[in-house]
Order: sequence, then structure tokens, then C-alpha cells
Amino acid sequence: MGFKTCGPNEVMVVSGCGSDPRFIIGGRCFVWPIFQQLQRISLNTMTLTIETPSVYSKQGVSICVTGIAQVKIQSDPKCLQPACELFLGKSERDIRRVSQETLEGHQRAIMGNMTVEEIYKDRKKFSKAVFEVASSDLINMGINVVSYTLKDIRDEEMYLKSLGMARTAQVKRDARIGEAEARRDAGIKEAVAEEKRMEARYANDIDIAKSQRDFELKKAAYDMEVQTTKAQADLAYNLQAAKTKQRIREENMEVTVIERSQQIQVQEQEIIRRERELDAQVKKPAEAEKFRLEKLAEANRNRVVMEAQAESEAVKMRGEAEAYAIEARANAEAEQMAKKADAWKDYQDAAMIDMVLEMLPKVAAEVSAPLTKTKKLTMVSSGKGDIGALKLTNEVMGIMEKLPSVVENLTGINIAKSMKVTTGRK
Repeated sequence: MGFKTCGPNEVMVVSGCGSDPRFIIGGRCFVWPIFQQLQRISLNTMTLTIETPSVYSKQGVSICVTGIAQVKIQSDPKCLQPACELFLGKSERDIRRVSQETLEGHQRAIMGNMTVEEIYKDRKKFSKAVFEVASSDLINMGINVVSYTLKDIRDEEMYLKSLGMARTAQVKRDARIGEAEARRDAGIKEAVAEEKRMEARYANDIDIAKSQRDFELKKAAYDMEVQTTKAQADLAYNLQAAKTKQRIREENMEVTVIERSQQIQVQEQEIIRRERELDAQVKKPAEAEKFRLEKLAEANRNRVVMEAQAESEAVKMRGEAEAYAIEARANAEAEQMAKKADAWKDYQDAAMIDMVLEMLPKVAAEVSAPLTKTKKLTMVSSGKGDIGALKLTNEVMGIMEKLPSVVENLTGINIAKSMKVTTGRK
């Protein structure tokens, strides 16, 4: 089996090998297989509800009592021996049942030896009695009663209620008597207190009236002194105020005179400053501008004069050059015309032919000029003769062929004949 362990809330019981049992609480031990046996018993606290219904008390009154008890197995080795003898191998339910039956019996016994009033009024005495009797009995079984408390007490015959009603009536009676006596004593004391209060009030009013009279007299005397002193103070204040105002007016006059003199000085300085500023900003710039404009006018006048002189010289020179050119061109044209005239005298027909031949290309160009400006030309052919560009060229050449006859009609010169004569001369 080997080593075995347990927690602090249980006990391991090891038996066998001819020795006394060993008790291990919250530890470990070695158990020999076959030779030794291991058993466990719980040390947990068990809460028990002890109910004893319909138990007759010492007076013969049937009552029901409910108590709460906490019990557990003792961890002392001396107590563990009987506990193991009785409960080892049994479940916790068996231990609870034995403990509860034992407590119920002792609770019934204590209830039969006490009156209802004793149980009801002195619960601590009842709980102590049950605890002591049950502990002495259960300790022999190895069970410790940790605590016992009386939870509830009741009866079916309304005995407790009747006790309460009687006590309640008695308390109410005592309360009413006490209240009446208290009201009586309070009335008497209230009357005595009211009498003393009135006496004290009247005495206090008399003292207040005396104090008021003394206060008024003293106040009147004090007021007279205060008014007198105040009147003197007002007169002195007014006199001093008049003197102070007079002194303030004199000082204000002096201040005004000083301010006026200072203002005059400031104005004089301002006039000087403005004169200098006027000289600097107006007069000096005006004089400089005047000098600049005079110089500019003089320079413009000189420039205009010089430009006029230069223009006059240029016009004169241009006129002389143009006159010379005209004269030279006229002389050249006159000489050319003279030469042409001499040539025409010798070669009248030849010169005329030459001029006509020289003009023929120009005439052809003028004839064909409209065609060069034509963007689109549509030609219609009947199927006879030339078509296309050839026809157009032939038409132009036809016009040129008619030119000699036109020249002959205008000048009387036969170009073809003159050209033959000229060729024969050569």
C-alpha cells in the first residue's frame, strides 16, 4: 500500500501486526500491505437541529422547543479510542443520528424539570443545562459538543401569548398611571414655573424700564454734547474748507498762469518749427524745382533750336540731293530718249517690231492671267477638235496669232513683212 496521507480534518487509524491502533491526524504514515489496515474517520463539525415537540414542562404545559447544536469527533487520542470503537467504519449520517437522539433526550429531560417562564425568560440557563448534561454523556462516545443554542420556543395552547397579554396589559396600565401622574406633576410644575416666570418677567421689565430711563437720560446728555461738538466741528470744518478752497483757487490761478506761459512758449516753438518745416518742405523744394524747370526749359529750347538747325541743314542737303538726282535722272532719260529717237530714225520699223516683240510676253501673261486665278474649269467637248489643256493652249495661241493684225491696224506696220525685210538686210 505504501505511504498514505490525510488532511487536518480527518484521522487515519492504522491497525494490525498485533500492536495497538495508531492515530494519525493531518500527516502521513507507511502501511504494510496485508499486515496492516487503514481506516479514516472525519473530524468535521456537524450542525444538528434538535426539535422536541409537545413536551410537558414542570407545570404541565405542553411546549415545543427547537435548539441548534454543533458536534464533532474529539481529536484527543484518549477520546479517539471510544469513538473508533463506536463509529469506525460507519458513515457521518450514523454519527449525526446518534448525536441528535442523545441531545433530544437530554433536551426533553431539561424541559420537564423547568417551568415555561424559566425557559422563556432565561434561555441562557436552559441552553447551559442542556449543554452540560449532553456533553458529559457524549464525551464518553468520543463526541464533543462544541456549542448549543436555544433557537425557538412555542406552544399550541397560547400559554406564552397569554403571559404576554397579561404582561402587556400590566405594562399598559402602569404606563397610563405613570402618564397621568406625569401629566399632573408636569401641570403643577408648569404652573409653578409659569408663576416664577411671570415674577421674573415683571422684575425684568422693571429693571428694563429703569435701565431704559437711565439710558435715555444719558443718551440725551451725550447727544447734547455730541451736537455741540458736532456744530463746533462743522463750523471749524466750513472755515477750514473755505480757507482750503481759497488756497486751492490761488494755486489753480498760479498753475493756469504757468500753463499759459508754457503754452505760449510751446506755440512759439511750434511756429519756429513750422517755419523751418515750411522752408525745408516747401520753399527749398520749390526753389529747387524752379531751378530744375528753368534748366529743363533752357535745355529744351537749345535742343529745339539745334534740332531746327539740323532739320534745316538736312532738308537743305536732302533737297540738293534730290535736285541733283532729278537732274541726273532727267539727263539720263533725255539722253536715252535722244538715243532712242536716233535709233528710231534709222530703224523705225525694226524699233517698232522690237517694242512689239518685247510686249508680246506681257500681253500673253495678261491674257492667261484670268486662267491662273481660276480654281475650277469645266470643259465640254462635242467630240470634234482638241480637248483638254491642248484646246485651252490653242485658244491662247489663237489670241496671240491675231496680235500682228491688231498691231498692223493700229500702227500700219506689218510685222511679218518688216521681219522679212530686216532679215534680207542682214
